Amino acid sequence: MSTTPHAEDKYKYKYLIAIAVTMAAMLELIDTSIVNVAIPHMMGNLGATLDEISWVSVGYIIANVIVIPMSSWLSAYFGRRRYLTGSILLFVAASFFCGASTTLLQLVVWRVIQGIGGGALLSTAQSTLWEAFPPEEVGIGQAMFGVGVMVGPTLGPTLGGYIVDTWNWPWIFYINLPLGLIAAALVWRYVRNSEHQERAEKVDWLGIGLLTVAVGSLQWMLERGERYDWFDSKLVTALLVTSVVSFAWLLWHELHTDEPVIDFHLLKNRQLATGVLMGTVLGFALFGSIFVLPVFLQTLHGFTANQTGMVILPGAIASAMTMAVIGRRLRLLPDGRPVILLGASLFMVCMWQLSALTFDSGRADLFWPLIMRGVALGLIFIPLNSIALAELEPRDLAQGTGLFNLMRQLGGSMGIAIMATMLSRFTKEKKGLLTDHMVAIAPDVQARLEGLTHALTAKGASAGVAHQQALMIMDRTVTGQASVLAFSRIYWISGLVLLCATPLMLFWHSGRPRGMPVRGGH
Repeated sequence: MSTTPHAEDKYKYKYLIAIAVTMAAMLELIDTSIVNVAIPHMMGNLGATLDEISWVSVGYIIANVIVIPMSSWLSAYFGRRRYLTGSILLFVAASFFCGASTTLLQLVVWRVIQGIGGGALLSTAQSTLWEAFPPEEVGIGQAMFGVGVMVGPTLGPTLGGYIVDTWNWPWIFYINLPLGLIAAALVWRYVRNSEHQERAEKVDWLGIGLLTVAVGSLQWMLERGERYDWFDSKLVTALLVTSVVSFAWLLWHELHTDEPVIDFHLLKNRQLATGVLMGTVLGFALFGSIFVLPVFLQTLHGFTANQTGMVILPGAIASAMTMAVIGRRLRLLPDGRPVILLGASLFMVCMWQLSALTFDSGRADLFWPLIMRGVALGLIFIPLNSIALAELEPRDLAQGTGLFNLMRQLGGSMGIAIMATMLSRFTKEKKGLLTDHMVAIAPDVQARLEGLTHALTAKGASAGVAHQQALMIMDRTVTGQASVLAFSRIYWISGLVLLCATPLMLFWHSGRPRGMPVRGGH
C-alpha cells in the first residue's frame, strides 16, 4: 500500500519531534537525581538541616507524581502543543528561580513548581511519540524515548558531581535553561495537537483535588516512612489512611462522572491492566536496585557520587543500545513475551552476581553485571510498554500512557522505601548474628582486639584511648560485614520479584506489540 502525500507530511519531522520530547523527558529525569549530590552544599549555603533540605527532593517528586496521571486530561484541555511547550517553559523558569533562591523556602517552592512542569514531560512525551511515527516505526520512537528514560537518571549524579565540583550548586539548575529552551522551541515548531483527544467541556475539580490528596499523601508516606519508623509514627499512619480513603473516593467519583480527569474504565482492558501491574513491579525492582547500588559503593567503598555515576554509566549505555536494536526490530516480533522473559531472567542473573559482592570487590567486578542489567532492562522496557498499550484506541493512548507511567513511578517509590527499610533491618539482624558468633569464639576476638590495641599504642595513643579505638574499628568491621550480607539479600529480592511477575504475561490476550500488522483479522 503506497503512502499518501498527506501521510508523508504528517511524519516528516518525526525525528525532530522525538529529539525534542526525549530531551525534555531527560531533563525531568536528570533533575530527579541531580540534586542529591548537591545537598551538603545547599545545607551549608542555606543554613538548613538534613531533614529540612530533603524537602527539595521530596517536594519535586510529589508534585511530579501528582501531575503524571493528569497529563492526558491537561493535554486535551489546553492542546498538546501548548501544554507541552508551556510545561517545558514552566520547568525552565522554575529552574532559574531554583538556582537564584537565597532561602530554603524559596528553593522548596520553586522545586514544587518545577515538579509540576516536569510531570507533563514523561507521559505527554511518550504519547506524542506514538502518533509522531507511522505504525510500522513506533518501536523506533519508543526506543529513543526509552534511551532518555534509562540514561537520564544515571547522568544525574555524574553530571551533578561534576557541576558542583567545577562551579557551584545553582548551576545544576541553570544548566536546564539552554537545553529546555531548545526543546520548547522544537516542540512549538513541530509538535501538533492530537487528532484523537477530545477537549473536556468542564474541569473535574473534585477529581483533581482527590488525586492530589491521594497520590501526594502516598508519596509523602513513602518518602518519609523510614525516617519516622513507619507505622510507629502517627503521621505516617495518618498519611496512609488519608491516601486510602482519598483514592477510594477518587475511584468511585471518576467512574461516575462524565468527564473524569483519569479514565479508570481503561483498566477494564486486560492487556493494559496486566501491563500496568507489571510496570509497577518493574519500577519496584528497577528503582530499588538502582537505589541500593550507590549506597553500597558510597557507604562501604567510599566512592564519590561522580565515581558512582561513572561505574553505572556503561550499563545505561548498554541499555540504550539494546533499546535501539529492539525498537527497530519490534514490528518483526510476532510475540514480545519471550523477549520480556529473557530480560527478566538476565536481570535475575545480574542480581545473583551483585549479591556475591564483598568488601574486596572493585569496579571490574561490577562492569559485566551492570552491562547485563542494562541489556535486561532494554529487553523488557520496549516490549512491555508496547504490548500493554496494544489494544487501546488512539484516543486512549495518552490516558493509558499516563496510568502506566504513574504506576511505574509509584512502584519505584515503593521499591526505594521498602528496600531502605529492609536494608536497615537486615543489617541489624546480620550484625546481631555476627556479634553472637564473635562471642562464641571469644579467645580469637580477644587476640584481635589486643593486636589492634598494641598497634594503636605503638602509634602514640594512650592505653585507654587505643582500647576504645580498637573497639570502634572492630565494630565498624562487623557493621560493614553485616551490611554486605544485607545488600546480598536485597539484590536477591529485587531479582526474584521481577522474575516472579513474568507469569502475569499469561493474562495477556497476545504478546503482539502495538503497531505490528495483524494477520488473519483481529
